[in-house]
Amino acid sequence: MGSPVLVLLLSLVPAAGPDGGEVVGAIGAHRVGRGESLIEIARRYDLGFGEIAAANPRLDAFVPPPGTVATVPTAWILPAAAEAGTVVVNLSEMRLYYLRPGAGPLLSFPIGVAVEAGATPLGVLTVEQKLVSPTWYPTPAIRREDPELPAAVPPGPENPLGSHALRLSVPTLLIHGTNRPFGVGRRVSHGCIRLYPEDMPLLYRAVRVGTRVAIVREPVKVGVRDGRVLVEVHRDDAAAAAPGELAERLLRDRGVRERVDPGKLERALAARSGMPVDVSAE
Repeated sequence: MGSPVLVLLLSLVPAAGPDGGEVVGAIGAHRVGRGESLIEIARRYDLGFGEIAAANPRLDAFVPPPGTVATVPTAWILPAAAEAGTVVVNLSEMRLYYLRPGAGPLLSFPIGVAVEAGATPLGVLTVEQKLVSPTWYPTPAIRREDPELPAAVPPGPENPLGSHALRLSVPTLLIHGTNRPFGVGRRVSHGCIRLYPEDMPLLYRAVRVGTRVAIVREPVKVGVRDGRVLVEVHRDDAAAAAPGELAERLLRDRGVRERVDPGKLERALAARSGMPVDVSAE
């Protein structure tokens, strides 16, 4: 098992105000141990596979050289849709955010999302039902793909829904755990949203029936911290606009476009590292 070179533990408590509250966490690093892959390292730091792979494009994701220092991308700009009391699912970055009402800390978890871009509807839904030890009822489409599936899969280690689930106001759409954690941070589902088995109970306990769930596609996010302008860019081929167009619009809407170095912005857009990048003009 590798040892952390530098782990900056997160205090995910967003501050109020326009300058500093929307950028949370800090980037860390991890020295790769013998036999470790980025899959295990990602889960250790509650990251999805896509997040850690994007942050370490020069590393072999499955056989990184032991002793190599891997970037641990545990910093984020909150989605524009984030607001207290609403769960935000950002399909572009494969991450979920929940700003709890009041002064509670932010919950943020990596997720597995749908293979097909349109399989998960965008918009604002609500939590309709909370399920413990749920039974999985494969849809007719899933059973056509795998005719050997039974009509119902009872709770247990073979159940793809894991130990807890939240049924949303689209009846076939759930946020749930999984018996295949390697799919977190990947496009693997038929439309549902998957969390690590250890994360799903935390979200389950935090939300109530009636909680709003905003499902969005935000491949580019803009934030300001300590007077510095940051941009976070994710690779999402299903986005309606090109990353450059989105960044320009968001920076202008925020009133910070003139504070940005064009070269730094261009490099951030090309890298699509999924991490907040300082693009401030000096």
